[in-house]
Amino acid sequence: MAWVDSHVFRIQSSKDLSWHGTIGIGYLSLQTNLCARRRIPKLKLTASMGPFAGKYHVAWQSLKEERWEGELQVDGHIPNWLNGTYLRNGPGVFHIGDYNVNHLFDGYAALIRVQFDNGKVNGGHGQLQSEAYKTAKRNNRICHREFSESPMPSNFLSCIGYLMGMMSGASVTDNANVAVVSLGDGRVICVTETTRGSIQIDPNTLETIGRFNYTDNLGGMNPNQSGHPMVFENELITILPDLINPGYNVVRMLAGTNERTLIRRVNCRGGHAPGWVHSFAVTENYIIVPEMPMRYSLGCIFGGEIFKWRPETKAYMHVVSRVTGEMVTSVEVPLFITLHFINAYEERQELGKKTLIIVDCCEYNADPSIVDILKLKELRCFSGEDVPVNSRIGRFTIPLDGTATGQLDAAMPPEKHGRGIDLCTINPNNIGKMYRYIYGCMTRRPCNITNTLTKIDLKEKVTKSWYVEGSIPSEPFFVARPGAKTEDDGVVISLVSDKHDGGFVVILDASTFTEIAHVKFPYGLPFGTHGCWLPKYNV
Repeated sequence: MAWVDSHVFRIQSSKDLSWHGTIGIGYLSLQTNLCARRRIPKLKLTASMGPFAGKYHVAWQSLKEERWEGELQVDGHIPNWLNGTYLRNGPGVFHIGDYNVNHLFDGYAALIRVQFDNGKVNGGHGQLQSEAYKTAKRNNRICHREFSESPMPSNFLSCIGYLMGMMSGASVTDNANVAVVSLGDGRVICVTETTRGSIQIDPNTLETIGRFNYTDNLGGMNPNQSGHPMVFENELITILPDLINPGYNVVRMLAGTNERTLIRRVNCRGGHAPGWVHSFAVTENYIIVPEMPMRYSLGCIFGGEIFKWRPETKAYMHVVSRVTGEMVTSVEVPLFITLHFINAYEERQELGKKTLIIVDCCEYNADPSIVDILKLKELRCFSGEDVPVNSRIGRFTIPLDGTATGQLDAAMPPEKHGRGIDLCTINPNNIGKMYRYIYGCMTRRPCNITNTLTKIDLKEKVTKSWYVEGSIPSEPFFVARPGAKTEDDGVVISLVSDKHDGGFVVILDASTFTEIAHVKFPYGLPFGTHGCWLPKYNV
């Protein structure tokens, strides 16, 4: 074995090498495949170093420290009205001790904060102190069932204990690395697809306050929830997939409470397990419950895959009234797979009668390979050859006249966004309503993941884009200008991982989609998932 050239990693002394601890740098055989999964020793880090430095794009590297904060350098002009805090969640640690996690969605959650105050910008990050992260750090290995992998029990008794924990939910991760949301009462929580993974944080310090405990019994033995609750001023709406009695519990939680109440129980129409509900959509009057043929697998209890693609079970869309809980309609739709719904709205006839619902999402042409493409070994091994990550703005048309089937088409030609689109946001004032503009991450080929920010005009079927060669931006987040009169009057904020192991915030004028400011972090930023905006008076 040979250590990687010391001028790259700046190893300070042989005492810096240890098989214990929480931060590590890999070593290489002269003929080792850099993309192979391996055990890695610990190195003491200097300011210019980082896990896997010089080998992988910084988007797929762990943060060096659990916490940091400081003033950031601004290049350009920050609008005087932009005062508040942008929080972004996402995986921040991809290895524990000498153990590398398998999938992007297995990375341990870290929050990044960008605080705007009269033209000045402060930034920082904090590692979310979930039980999954703390237990893994103590044991130098994963100890809970994560998205793509399970811990390996050391003996028969520990295997029995793990299985019992899976049945009770105790072995299921609380690694809340998907989204961060601000409730109507001002509390801020990080969430993932398990109810244990709802964790309250302090948005000012990024300290972990503790688990967000629900005071109802709706979860029961089903530890699952949507990773994207829909949050409004007075309530939160989410969906709890039910693996025991296959179906979906649609629930709401009023602001200021911890109690979820049932809006509607929706039974599965296809298969013996509910479909994956990473996200869903709502209109002004309805909740759209998707039933994808990417279905939960009971094999996950024994360490197998959480989901299996079951096209023979077909796909459906269920529509539930937000007010009465009535099942309005349930239609079969073409096969689809999506992680992220974008928006939905109701269309009416001239007399005001609702005739159909339009639902838009980032749809992967019913190709489940997107899950495997997001494995870290795939993301880290990009060689310059194009990797198919084809997706489109999928538009469902759901009739409200009793018709048994709905339609799925592309809302605009996929070539307009490089045949790849995801991580989309809109002006939050248009959630559930007819809208025109989408802000998302698209592909500029060749690539193996979205690498370009885009503004999509659904009316004119045109796009505008922002691109820096070698950089990987995360979800673009729209912030409306106070008093805005048009849908795209505001700015778009995105955290970017650059090819030089750095990280920065780009701020774009949402109307022209041109860069107006560039805010540099003093270290590299890993790829993130989703964020939220806290106006100054709420922070």
